[in-house]
Amino acid sequence: MEQDRLDPILLDSIIAKLREKGFPLSEEEVSLVVNIIREDVIYQYVDRLISQVETIIEIDPSLTNKEILRAVAKNMVEFLGAEGASMRIYDPRKEEMVSFGSYPRGEEDPETAIPFEDTIAGEVVRSRRSYFVPNILKEEKYRNKEKVRRYGIHSMLAVPISLPRFSLKDVDTEGVLQVYFKEQDRELTPLEVRTAEMFSRRVSYVIARKRIVGLQKLHVTKDRIVEQIFLKLGKREGIKLREVFNLVVPELVEVMRIQRCSLFSVSEDRQSVVLEAGYPEIHHGIGTTFPVTVPYIDVLVKQTGPFGEFENEKIFPNYILIGNPQESWLLPPDLKRFLEAQQIHSVLYVPLKVSEAVNYFLVFDAQAYHRQFAAEEIEIFTFFGKELMKGLRLEKMDDILHDFKNPAIAVAGFAKRIQKMLKEGDYLSKKERVDQALEVIIKETSRIQELALTLHGEGREETVDLTEKLESRFLLNEEAAKELKRMNIHLVKGELAFPLWIRCFPLHIERVFDNLLNNASNAVPKAGGTVSIQSFRKDAWAVAEIANTGDMSEEDRDRYLVGDGKGRGIHITTRLVKRMGGKMEIESGGGQITFRVMLPLIR
Repeated sequence: MEQDRLDPILLDSIIAKLREKGFPLSEEEVSLVVNIIREDVIYQYVDRLISQVETIIEIDPSLTNKEILRAVAKNMVEFLGAEGASMRIYDPRKEEMVSFGSYPRGEEDPETAIPFEDTIAGEVVRSRRSYFVPNILKEEKYRNKEKVRRYGIHSMLAVPISLPRFSLKDVDTEGVLQVYFKEQDRELTPLEVRTAEMFSRRVSYVIARKRIVGLQKLHVTKDRIVEQIFLKLGKREGIKLREVFNLVVPELVEVMRIQRCSLFSVSEDRQSVVLEAGYPEIHHGIGTTFPVTVPYIDVLVKQTGPFGEFENEKIFPNYILIGNPQESWLLPPDLKRFLEAQQIHSVLYVPLKVSEAVNYFLVFDAQAYHRQFAAEEIEIFTFFGKELMKGLRLEKMDDILHDFKNPAIAVAGFAKRIQKMLKEGDYLSKKERVDQALEVIIKETSRIQELALTLHGEGREETVDLTEKLESRFLLNEEAAKELKRMNIHLVKGELAFPLWIRCFPLHIERVFDNLLNNASNAVPKAGGTVSIQSFRKDAWAVAEIANTGDMSEEDRDRYLVGDGKGRGIHITTRLVKRMGGKMEIESGGGQITFRVMLPLIR
């Protein structure tokens, strides 16, 4: 066939070279030999080449970058008949080459870092061209010649590799794949070098597939997180953060096998953090406060570093991964003991920023050994955290709207009372009562304003008298009962101990008493009953009791103690009591239910 005929110039060149070697073949004989080589030898070579390339292309994209590179090195070693291969990646921050594994594993370079300047690896990365060394012992740029003697390798081919990044903020990761041969003064044909370069370029294809799969997984997980949150938002009772945790955390199991997860918020003065929510909730002291001086909190919140990969932890601005909790300098002894008891082997911290300041952070505890996370995985955790931040604000808004009720009813009731007295005339004889009503209206409207402002901050902690707060909220609840015409309720003020000093945000204790008094009033049977209060000192606790006529099952009592009531009131109350470092008790029997709030006394 016409297309099978050799180019005359190439044919003449082959004949001339054969004659120089002492093989005087005719034109027909050379054409026959070339056709045999083309049809048999080249076919087998190309077939094997295609097979090796397909093997690289089909590498599992779920593998780590190091495992993918090791698979490529394996293919290259087998195809070229080499002894082994090693990978080195350029770290532009430190301006050095970092050992990134090898094939076979026994040939792993014990060095953790290799200089960039005046080295073969550095030259390949800088020029992006392959570098062949026929005799390593004579090569000045190859420094560790003792390793060469130990392993019996004498020649080397170094080819550039590139790991693509999809983020606009990142750049491609450059490196070198070094293939070692036993032969001294080995000669590599241009075809072998080009084949090795082709294998290395296929790395970018596999990594790109890995990125695409990761991005797809990222978006699917994000969609599931948002879907779960919106499903919760669609329910009439509003959002409760712990329920969001219970719904969404299982969606993250594919990324990280999680045993515990918690969300912390940073205080306004940035001197402490508060545990806002956790999964599972039973393992967390919701409302517990921790000082920023704890090392891991200090590094997370202040973002001052040091950043980098260390023996027991990886510290970066967007996450901290502790791979060896028992040896990490970031964790205090009590936390180490707890993690050891829970068999936790990896801890991941993800800071959540608002206007470049860390206002929240997530903590993930895992029994599995996690040594690193891909950028896509950290993005999933960060996205999850930001959705939780929104959920926390929505929860606070729902709580505030719920707690507007009592002061709003009181304000409306006292305003009507003033209006009635003014209509009746003779204002001077009623001045004292009008002034009292106006004082209540001013106090409660200020309180409504304070409630609204808690969306942006809690204010400042103060020393307050628990009994004084209980008594004043009891009187307000009495006015609310009158306004709502709850004629079946008999209010009883029991023994009150003055003073019982506690430290808290005043609004918190007021909200606790408002919710408990409102729940007690609602729980009184239609046939009638009482709502009573009392306060006393018990050991180191200031105790407030709110009791009402009625009965409660043991099951309901257990649910209420963990904040799992039918409405929002008990949920708000238990969370605020924990935030104040207190605890709650519930007793039911003899036709009476007693809620007992216990808060630490101060001198």
